[in-house]
Amino acid sequence: MESAALSQIGLAGLAVMGQNLALNIAEKGFPISVYNRTTSKVDETLDRAHREGNLPLFGQYNPRDFVLSIQKPRSVIILVKAGAPVDQTIAALAAHMEPGDTIIDGGNEWYENTERRISEASNKGLLYLGMGVSGGEDGARNGPSLMPGGSRDAYLNIHNILEKVAAQVDDGPCVTYIGEGGSGNFVKMVHNGIEYGDMQLISEAYDVLKNVGGLGNDELAGIFEEWNKGELESFLIEITSDIFRVKDKETGNGGLVDKILDKTGMKGTGKWTVQQAAELSIAAPTIAASLDSRYMSGLKEEREAASEIFRKEGLKEDINNVGVVDKKRLIDDVRQALYASKICSYAQGMNLLRAKSMEKGWNLNLGELARIWKGGCIIRAVFLDRIKQAYQRNQGLANLLVDPEFAREMVQRQAAWRRVVGLAIQKGISVPGMSASLQYFDTYRRGRLPANLVQAQRDYFGAHTYERIDRPGSFHTEWSKLARKARV
Repeated sequence: MESAALSQIGLAGLAVMGQNLALNIAEKGFPISVYNRTTSKVDETLDRAHREGNLPLFGQYNPRDFVLSIQKPRSVIILVKAGAPVDQTIAALAAHMEPGDTIIDGGNEWYENTERRISEASNKGLLYLGMGVSGGEDGARNGPSLMPGGSRDAYLNIHNILEKVAAQVDDGPCVTYIGEGGSGNFVKMVHNGIEYGDMQLISEAYDVLKNVGGLGNDELAGIFEEWNKGELESFLIEITSDIFRVKDKETGNGGLVDKILDKTGMKGTGKWTVQQAAELSIAAPTIAASLDSRYMSGLKEEREAASEIFRKEGLKEDINNVGVVDKKRLIDDVRQALYASKICSYAQGMNLLRAKSMEKGWNLNLGELARIWKGGCIIRAVFLDRIKQAYQRNQGLANLLVDPEFAREMVQRQAAWRRVVGLAIQKGISVPGMSASLQYFDTYRRGRLPANLVQAQRDYFGAHTYERIDRPGSFHTEWSKLARKARV
């Protein structure tokens, strides 16, 4: 076969994300071969390619024909469920691939699985990338944020395609070579952890505005639309405004959001993020609180039973006792609290990335990561450009909170932030994300904490020793003996 007749790239795995990414690649002018074990998915993708502009997309119905239809050195993206299905797909395709060919896994994979596969692929002479893809179905079709890590040579083989396919922002395409090993998957995992925090904080803002401010869905839609014109401008704020506008067609009564069961699903990346934060001794309380909130939401039946038990015991619901509220002030306070809380969440994610980068020698560029998240991905937001600038000003920035610009904003917003958290607590409304962010800020900004007492306790019962503030060295005290003498 002449090379001119061959596709420039291949994609295996044609669920919605795979189909959309393949169509995106084809639409950008790159002939692509597609394959799926279920042949109807191939036919479905071919039909879409025809309907969406006679795009240069070619279906293949077995692994051999699929691989052989791609120009050498071949590059194949796989978008299948993480875990064993990835290994099975790799085995099926690698049987027909040659040294120098590349496999790119675009799924939400655990980074250590990617590092194992890099080693296994290398033994066969194959190159390997683990590539985070963010933006959901729409991003895959129209421009996602891409986070490829692994073989630099593999990235160079396809960077021209990825740069055209990725979302485009004012300072370039939302893709960059992340680093070696499983860095691309790790960065995508932390991105998702930050996303958990973002969504939780927005839901808490909604809860306070609805149940303290007494605001209805139409008012909330207008508020979030207005917020999306300022410092909070982001994809998640935008879609939240849209959600409040949708009416329930089934009953014709009220907003659809009010009919949705209050149980949140999850796919594991948030849990992985919190586990990694613990492994690396990085405080990530906002992200952890968002994960805990999802767990608590799953206890729907228990929560309903508990609500009834506490009501019978005399606990009065103050949540609906709105009283006289200055709505204008409350709305502005919640906006400021949400913004300050979000900064803490992003700071925690960035610190986790930096710690892992140091452990693994990935040399992650935090400013560049903020840049590629500006478009395409779920956490895309205007203030990511300012995060990028903060790390450009100081690559060794200890924490996003102490960048002069962000530090100034935190100080300016802390009074409103405290009012919102205090009011929510007073009304019995849980705001774990905002509270965790505020506690993170209050702990980080204090030069001295009560940890001295904890360390004294550890030395008392376990002889763990302690350090002093006025002289070097480690010390141990026989606390019980001295305490007995002091009582005499």
